[in-house]
Amino acid sequence: MIDDNEALFDEAADAVVDLGNRLAENNPDGDPWALSDGLIAGAVQFWLYAHQPQDEPNAEDMMTARERLEELVRQVMQSAEESEYLHSPLDIDVGRA
Repeated sequence: MIDDNEALFDEAADAVVDLGNRLAENNPDGDPWALSDGLIAGAVQFWLYAHQPQDEPNAEDMMTARERLEELVRQVMQSAEESEYLHSPLDIDVGRA
């Protein structure tokens, strides 16, 4: 089951990247920040929907709305920190020699 979930995770992440690339290609004059913000907004809505407590909650479902939000933020931070795109040579805190 874990392998199936990891494969599904990878497939979903790849699909979002592919969607972003396709939308960017179809809208070459569009603002990439607006596009990426829209992708995040949609992903957040789906995540919140998927993480609602079930009719018969199990131990993982026993959270407050605030705790779910904190878990979402934790997952976003982890994904960002693992990304090769987190650091940019143009970041304001990059040292200059």
